[in-house]
Amino acid sequence: MIAELKKNTETKMKKSLEALKNDLSKVRTGRAHTGILDHVMVDYYGTQTPLTGVANVTLLDARTIGITPWEKKMVAAIEKAIRESDLGLNPAAMGDTIRVPMPALTEERRKELVKVVRGEAENARVAVRNLRRDANHGLKEALKKKEVSEDDERRAQEDIQKLTDRHVAEIDKMLQHKEAELLAV
Repeated sequence: MIAELKKNTETKMKKSLEALKNDLSKVRTGRAHTGILDHVMVDYYGTQTPLTGVANVTLLDARTIGITPWEKKMVAAIEKAIRESDLGLNPAAMGDTIRVPMPALTEERRKELVKVVRGEAENARVAVRNLRRDANHGLKEALKKKEVSEDDERRAQEDIQKLTDRHVAEIDKMLQHKEAELLAV
């Protein structure tokens, strides 16, 4: 019972970390990375298809993403999809390759993005703490029903607190890394 509760809580905390990692990867820095285009959908013969389903997406250099469509006819559709996405990118077709330069960020925009990133990290911390609260509540219920002893319940609460501390520290580490990435010129 206790082992299962701990395992479920840890799994959910890991999912919170993954969600944060995913959210942080979407925050654009001045450096190019292909993950930025993951949610761009292209009109592929009337069907909305992910960009990675119709083209190869690679890094040409630190500030430029290269897109090579599998069909030459798709160049215009891909360009249009990137322009219409809310990423603020300006793709340029060069033959059968599309180059997407990443614009440099202003100091003001960097600071705004740091605030956004801090907010995301705080949401992740809250999610982890809520999971701790739910686990502790489950332990108290089990204690009331006499399914576990007081000592086992106390030990399990300590273990869940250690789990929470470890995940919050991981969130802080991810935040620190992203802040440094955003503020690097």
